[in-house]
Amino acid sequence: MEKNHQDLQKGLLPRHVLFIALAGMIGTGIFKGSSDTLNMAGPSVVFAYLIGGILLFIVMAALGEMAMAFPNLNVQNLVNKAFGFRVSFIVGWLYWFNWVIVTIVELLAAGSFLQYWFPSVPLWLLSLLCGAVVVGINLFQVKYYGELEFWFAGIKIIAIIAFIVLGFLIIIGIFPGSTSEPLANYTAHGGFFPNGISGIFSAFLVVMFSYGGAELIGVAVTETKDAKRVLPKIIKGAVWRVIIFYIFPILIICGIIPWNKVSAEDSPFVQVFSLSGLPGAAHIMNFVLLTAVLSAANSGIYATSRTLYSMAQSGEAPRGFLKTSKKGIPLKGIMITATCILIGVFLAYMTPEQVISYLMSIPGFTVIILWISICSAQLKLRSQYNETPAFQVKGYPYTTITAIVSLTLIFFAFIFNQNNVIGSTVCLATLLLLASLSFMIKKETHKN
Repeated sequence: MEKNHQDLQKGLLPRHVLFIALAGMIGTGIFKGSSDTLNMAGPSVVFAYLIGGILLFIVMAALGEMAMAFPNLNVQNLVNKAFGFRVSFIVGWLYWFNWVIVTIVELLAAGSFLQYWFPSVPLWLLSLLCGAVVVGINLFQVKYYGELEFWFAGIKIIAIIAFIVLGFLIIIGIFPGSTSEPLANYTAHGGFFPNGISGIFSAFLVVMFSYGGAELIGVAVTETKDAKRVLPKIIKGAVWRVIIFYIFPILIICGIIPWNKVSAEDSPFVQVFSLSGLPGAAHIMNFVLLTAVLSAANSGIYATSRTLYSMAQSGEAPRGFLKTSKKGIPLKGIMITATCILIGVFLAYMTPEQVISYLMSIPGFTVIILWISICSAQLKLRSQYNETPAFQVKGYPYTTITAIVSLTLIFFAFIFNQNNVIGSTVCLATLLLLASLSFMIKKETHKN
C-alpha cells in the first residue's frame, strides 16, 4: 500500500543528522582503504588526509551557509537554484551513482570482514545477506532509522577511540607487541615520505572517497527538526571529528606496523589489535568493522533514496519516485538501490579479488565533482541571499575559490593518471551519458 505523499517526514533529531553524516564518512575508506593509502604514500599520507580535511571544511561551511540562507533546500535543490535544470540533473544523478557505488563497496567490505570468521563462504553470498539487512533497516520510519544509525555510528566512533588509546599504549610499550624503537617505523623503510610528494598525491583519490559522505548533512536537512538553528553546530562538529578519526589512527598504524608490511587482506585495524596480545581483541575489532561498514551502507541507501525523491520534485527523475509509504519512506528509491546491490553482488561473484579496489576508485571522482558544485553554487547564490546568514564562510570568496581550484586540479590530475584508467573511464563515460540525457529529457520535463 503506497500513498502519494509530497513531503518526507521531519523525524531526524540533530544527533541523528550528525551521526548519519559521520556514518557515511567513517567506513571502508578508513577501515579498509587505509591499507591502500599507506601503500601509496607511507606515513606521509597523513598530509593527504589533512589537506582533504581542510577542503572538506570549506565545502561544508559553504553548504551550511546556503542552508541558512535558503531553509528547507537540500544539496540538490541548491545546485538547481544556482545553475538550473541541466547542471542539477547531471550533478544529482552523478551523486546518486556515487552513493550506489559506495553502498556496494561497503557491503562487499562487510562480506570480506565476515570471511574473517567464515573463510569458506563466498564473498558474494555474505555481501548479499548484508545487503538484505540494510535494505530492511531503511524500510523503518525515518526517526527509527535515525536512531539505529545513531547507535551504529556510535559503536564505530567508540571503537576508533579505543583503537587510538590501545595503539598509543602499544607504541609506548605498556602492551606487548610494541616495537623496540617506538618511532622507528615513522622514519625507517624509506623515511616519512617514502614515495615523495607524488605518493601523497596518489592517495588523494581514496582520501576523497573516504571523506565523501559529509554532504549527507545537506541531504538530510529537509528531514531535520529546526535545521536552521542546529546545522552550523552539526557541521563544525562533524568536520573536526572526522579529521581526528582519520589522522590519529593512521599515525598509530604507522607507528606499530611498517607501512610496507600493512596487508591488503585484513583491515590494518584488525592487524594492530592482533598484535596487542589481548584475548579476542582482533575478533572484537572485526565485529566493530563489520557494524561500521554496514552503517556506512545504511547511510548510502538513505542518500540514494532521498536524492531520487529530491530530483523527482524538480523533474530530474521520474515523478514515481515522489511516492512514499504511509510511514513517509520513499520505497521506490530504496528498491532501485536494492537492485543495484544485486548487480554489485554479481560483480563480486565474477571477480571477488579485484572488485572492491576497482569500485573504490570511482566515488573519489564523483565526490570531487559534487564538492566543486557545492562551492560553485555558493559563489553564484551569495548575491541572492535575502538576509545575511549567521553562519558564513570565513575569508569569502578567496577560501571558496581556493577550494574550487584545488579540487579541480586534483580531478584532472587523476583523470590523466594511468593508474586510474578504470575509474577515469567509468567517470567520464557517466558524465558524457548524463550530459546527453540532460539535453534529451529537458523538453519532456517542461511539458509536465
